[in-house]
Amino acid sequence: MKENYIPYKTYLEENEIPKQWYNVRADMKNKPAPLLNPGTGQPLTAEEMSGIFCEELVKQELDNDTAYFDIPEEIQEYYKTFRPSPLIRAYNLEKALDTPAKIYFKFEGNNTSGSHKLNSASAQAYYAKKQGLKGVTTETGAGQWGTALSMACAYFGLDCKVYMVKVSYEQKPFRREVMRTYGADVTPSPSNTTNIGRKILEEFPGTTGSLGCAISEAVEVAVSNPGYRYVLGSVLNQVLLHQSVIGLEAQAALKKLGVKPDIIIGCAGGGSNLGGLISPFMGEKLRGEADYRFIAVEPASCPSFTRGKFAYDFCDTGKICPLAKMYTLGSQFIPSANHAGGLRFHGMSTILSQLYHDGYMEAVAVEQTSVFQAAEQFARIEGILPAPESSHAIRAAIDEALKCKETGEEKTILFGLTGTGYFDLVAYQQYNDGTMTDYIPSDEDLAKGFAALPEVPGQD
Repeated sequence: MKENYIPYKTYLEENEIPKQWYNVRADMKNKPAPLLNPGTGQPLTAEEMSGIFCEELVKQELDNDTAYFDIPEEIQEYYKTFRPSPLIRAYNLEKALDTPAKIYFKFEGNNTSGSHKLNSASAQAYYAKKQGLKGVTTETGAGQWGTALSMACAYFGLDCKVYMVKVSYEQKPFRREVMRTYGADVTPSPSNTTNIGRKILEEFPGTTGSLGCAISEAVEVAVSNPGYRYVLGSVLNQVLLHQSVIGLEAQAALKKLGVKPDIIIGCAGGGSNLGGLISPFMGEKLRGEADYRFIAVEPASCPSFTRGKFAYDFCDTGKICPLAKMYTLGSQFIPSANHAGGLRFHGMSTILSQLYHDGYMEAVAVEQTSVFQAAEQFARIEGILPAPESSHAIRAAIDEALKCKETGEEKTILFGLTGTGYFDLVAYQQYNDGTMTDYIPSDEDLAKGFAALPEVPGQD
């Protein structure tokens, strides 16, 4: 048996779970641009944000300077039910690829939500409860975030209203039922239950929905009902802050092993898991303490980084949310109904967008069938059925490992396995039946989204 061969091991003990979140903005020379009030065009104030988000989360959202935030004891206790998460050496995959590369993955699927989303859901639910709120509203794509939030709300005793992207609502009925089991009210989006939903249905009849649509509906419900606030599972600064536990644990475990990764890979939709995984390592790079190669992997059907524009845009299709400066395809761009529902967002985290714009990381776009080929290969070799979102990172990790085989370089690769794919079997069925197709938007398709970008002074 190989040295250090422990196939399913976190390498960390319970008392080594991070007690602080890391805020990568503190080490960024160029801070992410502020959110703007869509009415005034001015930076959003804490007072304006508090009508949408919980007060403590607003403070975290706006803080560009505090490097570490203490994790409240109540959240630490909840983390112990599913953390620390495993860091796994993919020996079998290395052998199958016949590569000199060493491959590690941080597995976040070891909880009922099946993903990393519980890291932030528990934090946001806790702060809502602490504020004395009745409940929260949110959107969900593939359903991992909605499931995680329903779990957290059940634990902290909050009402939970979820607007689920319609195509995922139909493709993943069992994910919906898990949310309902935990007490959530789940509505397919766009719906006839909100003014914005009805408007979107009128403008885009027969639409399969998008995260941008679902966000609009969730925000409308939150601001229209006293005692409710809106919470988001990705994109926002506060979410990347909470998700930094992924990278902090990975960093600590690798240091115990005496291992330094050369390449760090994560799938990219809004940015929560990618940002969470890379943040502590990116901090080292920003401070000049170490160097890493970071790769963001997105679907070719929704290529925000690789084909988007770095510009201020609405975070939602209904154009009621603040403007964020990010890599975007335009808030009116509705992606094809690909199976990586968690990556079907038109924009990207402002933090990651700034880091990408400044050249600190790379991005690649991969097609759906190649992603599922990698997912199937990984499942057969490593024994974990990965989520479609996670499989984008697997695809890139395999590609990088094969490059090492060609060059003979012994690089160490770390990627994020954000969740499991047991509720994504319709997608696997289509892949196995040979009916899965690839969709890549044309330049004309993207031009329609770019044409709707808002006019902001100083924006190209």
